[in-house]
Amino acid sequence: MDEAINKIDSELPEQKLLRLLCEALGNYLEPEQIDKVRHAYQFAAEAHIEQFRISGEPYICHPLSVALILTEIRMDQAGIIAALLHDVLEDTPVTKEALTLEFGENVAELVDGVSKLTHIRFQSKAEAQAESLRKMFLAMATDLRVIMIKLADRLHNMRTLGVMKPVKQRRIADETLEIYAPLASRLGMNSIRLELQDLGFKAKYPVRRRVLEESVKRARGNRKELVGKIEVGIKKRLVNSGLECRVVGREKHLYSIYRKMINRGVNFSEVFDVYAFRIITERVDSCYRALGVVHNLYSPIPGKFKDYIALPKANGYQSLHTILKGPHGVPIEIQIRTNEMHGVAETGIAAHWLYKSSSQETQVRAHEWLRNLLDSHEESGDSMEFIENLKVDLTPKEIYLFSPKGDIIKVPVGSTAVDFAYAVHTDIGSRCVAAKVNKRVVPLNTRLKNGDAVEIITASWARPNPVWLNYVTSTKARTGIRTYLKNFKEKEAVELGKRLLEKELSVLGEAYDEISNEKIIELLEELGLSSLEALLVEIGLGNRMALLTARRLTRKEGDEGIKLESAIDSDIESPLVIRGTEGMVVNLANCCKPIPGDPIVGLFNPGKGVVVHHQSCKNVAESRKNNRNWLDVAWASKTEGQFVVEIRVEVLNQRGALAAIASAISLIDSNIENITMDDHDGHTSTDFIRLTVKDRLHLSKVIRKLRALPSILKIARVMS
Repeated sequence: MDEAINKIDSELPEQKLLRLLCEALGNYLEPEQIDKVRHAYQFAAEAHIEQFRISGEPYICHPLSVALILTEIRMDQAGIIAALLHDVLEDTPVTKEALTLEFGENVAELVDGVSKLTHIRFQSKAEAQAESLRKMFLAMATDLRVIMIKLADRLHNMRTLGVMKPVKQRRIADETLEIYAPLASRLGMNSIRLELQDLGFKAKYPVRRRVLEESVKRARGNRKELVGKIEVGIKKRLVNSGLECRVVGREKHLYSIYRKMINRGVNFSEVFDVYAFRIITERVDSCYRALGVVHNLYSPIPGKFKDYIALPKANGYQSLHTILKGPHGVPIEIQIRTNEMHGVAETGIAAHWLYKSSSQETQVRAHEWLRNLLDSHEESGDSMEFIENLKVDLTPKEIYLFSPKGDIIKVPVGSTAVDFAYAVHTDIGSRCVAAKVNKRVVPLNTRLKNGDAVEIITASWARPNPVWLNYVTSTKARTGIRTYLKNFKEKEAVELGKRLLEKELSVLGEAYDEISNEKIIELLEELGLSSLEALLVEIGLGNRMALLTARRLTRKEGDEGIKLESAIDSDIESPLVIRGTEGMVVNLANCCKPIPGDPIVGLFNPGKGVVVHHQSCKNVAESRKNNRNWLDVAWASKTEGQFVVEIRVEVLNQRGALAAIASAISLIDSNIENITMDDHDGHTSTDFIRLTVKDRLHLSKVIRKLRALPSILKIARVMS
């Protein structure tokens, strides 16, 4: 016996970890499978042979520890092998092809999914992190074991974070609290989430955590007697009702307490003065019977009951939640669930491996969420935007709404009518113009509450508005709006590019439709563009000058070497006509706010299109010295729409003055968008009024109407 103890004491760290790993695997894997795990260990140990962690221990101890964490959820053989090998592609010369030959394609794909993109150069560390996370999520969508390995990897790194420099500790803690802990929550892995949050809290705010921990210890001693009294009372009442249940006190975790204090702006005693218990039963019907028992024992607080059994959370979590008024008026939080629900609540998607009899619904939900998330990414294509969408989508809280047909629609907390419309269908979201909430017409930016009945009003002519991006909450809505606007902008750019090219070709005596395909193909090859549409987009967005393109298309044999200067200094001019309905590729400058009737000039802004300025705008003269991308523009004889203009009004401070101004503007068929006021001496004020008009003549009528008011001292248009 002593000899065996001495042998264990003399083990190297990696030998001890390997022994513990094989002992844990012996509880659920076959001997031949464990032999394959040993072989993977030998392969990984050899690959990492000269590598050490910052703590000084051999690097192989880290993959062994990751694999050991995964045995707690009974991860299968391939997952354990991939955990042992998870850093070989990233940190050693071993290739994916070598892994495939040695361990099969399944293991190689898992390892590749967990590995970072270390061999690609990125513009910033943030971009590299975003692209690596995106790659991991793509692999997750195929095999959820990827995220299991990654979470175990992150958990062990957080457990051993103390050897790192404080700056690096805080950076890793931030990433853990923003991405990995919410991800564990989103996948229903409560136990891993709690440990990641606690370790992240400790690394990011060590002093705050220590103070909070000491406060909890003091408070726990003072309330021990009352907790015991409540627990005994609940158990006794359940037994008397013939229910076999387990009743356990539920500890509030430090990070949860801290977040509630921050979010609610309250002190420690207000958050901690809640007594939490969990009742665990064998059957679903017993959960509802137990609920009735505790509601008879203590008075339920209205509006504080949630049925997550009938309506599970997005991560598959099921439980009954209620808050009661206990002895001396203290609030008592109670969760009621079955044993199986408790297992899923603690382990989430890992329940598939841990409880073989467990329903796979949690995994199905996880796959569905990942698929939706990645569909959003395919539409946006930008890794940084993907991470922003991910952070929004990892928020686990949601509300339940009802469609006119009685269907239940689940959306994130804080969602608007637009979010609901996109949750029903992308086409509904794209065509919505208004909404009815509980049969009352409301604006589209109305925040919805749990249980609202929502009806979306659509119109065939409607399209997504860029303003919606300021208030939508869900990833699906945000992605749908951005995708539409991106495609719409490209269509507009094609149309504008064609108009610009037609204009320049006509100046050169050529018709757009008469340009031969041979010349177009030759130009596209020269410019490296795939299609005529791509060329028109480049012209419409201001990335390529229409005049140079037109001259190139009309170039005759021997007419080589057209220079930018000669193109710009051409005497032939034909202004681009502005109708006011061009949309996103023709923008009216915010500095001078030109309106139809004003003398105007256009500036090509690469990537955005044409920006139209008033000719007297102070930004025009300065920009023209350094920028040659100006072109002549003119208003069409008939323009459409409303145009924003700003006026400066000096007003006597009289009762009803502002109402009189608003009434006068309304009578002239104009609309006020915004008013800012600046008091002078108490007798007068200067008001800046932003309003909409049809053209310069319309603005003149508004100004004449306002000048007739007795309270108006001075009025002028603001040009910058």
